[in-house]
Amino acid sequence: MKVYQTNEIKNIALLGSAGSGKTTLAEAMLFESGVIKRRGSVEAKNTVSDYFPVEQEYGYSVFSTVFSVEWNNKKLNIIDCPGSDDFVGGAITALNVTDQALVLINGQYGPEVGTQNNFRYTEKLKKPVIFLINQLDSDKCDFDAIISSMKDIYGSKCVQIQYPISTGPDFNSLIDVLLMKKYSWKPEGGAPIIEDIPAEEMDKAIELHKALVEAAAENDETLMEKFFEEGTLTENELREGIRKGLITRSIFPVFCVCAGKSMGVHRLMEFLGNVVPFVSEMPKVHNTRGEEITPDAAGPESLYFFKTGVEPHIGDVCYFKVMSGCVKPGDDLSNADRGSKERIGSIYVCAGANRTAVDCLNAGDIGCTVKLKDVKTGNTLNDKGCENRFDFIKYPNSKYSRAIKAVNEADTEKLMAALLKMRQEDPTWVVEQSKELKQTIVHGQGEFHLRTLKWRLENNEKIPVKYVDAKIPYRETITKSARADYRHKKQSGGAGQFGEVHLIVEPYAEGMPDPVSYKINGQEFRVNIKGKEVINLDWGGKLVFINSVVGGAIDTRFMPAILKGIMERMEQGPLTGSYARDVRVVVYDGKMHPVDSNELSFMLAARHAFSEAFKNAGPKILEPIYDLEVYVPSDFMGDVMSDLQGRRALIMGMDSEAGYQKLQAKIPLKELASYSISLSSITGGRASFTTKFASYELVPNDIQQQLIKEHEAELEDKDE
Repeated sequence: MKVYQTNEIKNIALLGSAGSGKTTLAEAMLFESGVIKRRGSVEAKNTVSDYFPVEQEYGYSVFSTVFSVEWNNKKLNIIDCPGSDDFVGGAITALNVTDQALVLINGQYGPEVGTQNNFRYTEKLKKPVIFLINQLDSDKCDFDAIISSMKDIYGSKCVQIQYPISTGPDFNSLIDVLLMKKYSWKPEGGAPIIEDIPAEEMDKAIELHKALVEAAAENDETLMEKFFEEGTLTENELREGIRKGLITRSIFPVFCVCAGKSMGVHRLMEFLGNVVPFVSEMPKVHNTRGEEITPDAAGPESLYFFKTGVEPHIGDVCYFKVMSGCVKPGDDLSNADRGSKERIGSIYVCAGANRTAVDCLNAGDIGCTVKLKDVKTGNTLNDKGCENRFDFIKYPNSKYSRAIKAVNEADTEKLMAALLKMRQEDPTWVVEQSKELKQTIVHGQGEFHLRTLKWRLENNEKIPVKYVDAKIPYRETITKSARADYRHKKQSGGAGQFGEVHLIVEPYAEGMPDPVSYKINGQEFRVNIKGKEVINLDWGGKLVFINSVVGGAIDTRFMPAILKGIMERMEQGPLTGSYARDVRVVVYDGKMHPVDSNELSFMLAARHAFSEAFKNAGPKILEPIYDLEVYVPSDFMGDVMSDLQGRRALIMGMDSEAGYQKLQAKIPLKELASYSISLSSITGGRASFTTKFASYELVPNDIQQQLIKEHEAELEDKDE
């Protein structure tokens, strides 16, 4: 492959819902451009994309696939992304390193929830969009209804470049209103027959051509003036107007393809080669210092590593985008994120698992390399004197969590190493070793996401694992003030142990004034503050510790030990063993012994006194509450709301958005545990949701009693 300049390179993300036919389209694009001589199929498990064993096992794309094609002396880097919402990380990564989105629509169903999600990402990242309607040969395809739905959702920016003369199993022809030609194929596909538009289609074609001309003219003042004067534009002027409209997202061209028979794909490739903007024409990326980085081949060398693939017999395959400069084999670069040095070995352009070595890659290009020592996904490698770092890819919050453990305890260390390695391949897998819950938690985008992880661990890494329910990180707090005292005394020959602590606990809220006095059980306790510590707890909330001891009843040197004893009980609350938060403790009295008192004695006395006072202060359990947004087709709204109400969710609002209903709610984390499975079951996989931590709230009393009983039973089991 020849060396391409920045103004000859186009980077494109191929997106679409699961089942829309992206892998098949990618295969057709590779075939039409001559990269492969024979098209594979998902059923035969021999496609360029979906070459990993887990993808062939499930028949789904799990990873994005990078491939490059040459077309009319231009280079198209295309990233075929997984369609399932569970593997959204691939789509988000691809959109961040490409300049154009091809959004494939299933001709049987029209825009689906996955289409909506993908479009939202393009909107957020301001990426141009071309829509492709696929599977026109399906007997369920209603092209006019799909166009109508798209205009309702995406507005008048959707402009048809093509339309089929008819759809269904006999589909074999379409009208192109940019070229004003009819394209038709033999039943098995192959090269198109290009003819003049038949008379019976001419009125419709002219009407759509005028709409296209007008939409293109709107993006350039000169073109608009010519359009007003002459009422039309030349083919080249049309292309120029569409290109400018793509860059500003003021036009979304709509194409027709039948990927399975490669119908319309050659014409699509022509459009991508002739019209889609080059890297050099797109807005520039900023580094972490906010500096604009121009993709200049003569600039300082800077590579951003956006993806890692792990392949048998090769190891890590590291995919990068040349942000600036020109990369060549043998270049010595510095890792801006890890401080290490790297020498680049061979560099390749990709077609799935097939790689072709090249002499260099210029700014804006995409390639891969192998055998790097210390490069992780998200790292930047720079030449001397260049200090770029990039952090522009933001992944969505996890939606589904499970605790994972090796079936054989001896495999635990091996399991952790495998999980960390897999996270390099898919950053939306998040691994957490929770000290609080005493579990290893794997967070993902859905049940299928985590099922795929388990399959890979067991089949690729040969580590049998099992999932169990992730515990809920409850919190404990109090609702009123209470006092307690405790004397720790131990005498067993020689020096003994003695410490006595009197303290008061009360709920703490931000901005509370310091206490002056307390009245508990008819007795008044005055507070004379000698010292105060405000501790921001790692798990949220605060502990305020006040020393109000007068007359030297407890020496000041024992206060840190008293605080330590209290902190130990804050870390293991009396009700369920969960972290406690938002408590103010006032130590107001106590006793010590001139010989037997020591730090250990006061730590133990404080721990017991705090535990007793906490239990008498109206203790309550708090549970994590999450903000939930559900995107659901209107016909499933009632069932989804019923399910949420059964999960103790509080509905906060409803909205219509792009043909779907957006439902907002607050829901306890415990009730979210199986929500992705339930929502998929209710809607047939046509809904999606996002979550974000909101706050901790009191659990209902019946659930509190149940949690306390479960904790007590757990403690009894440990004692036996």
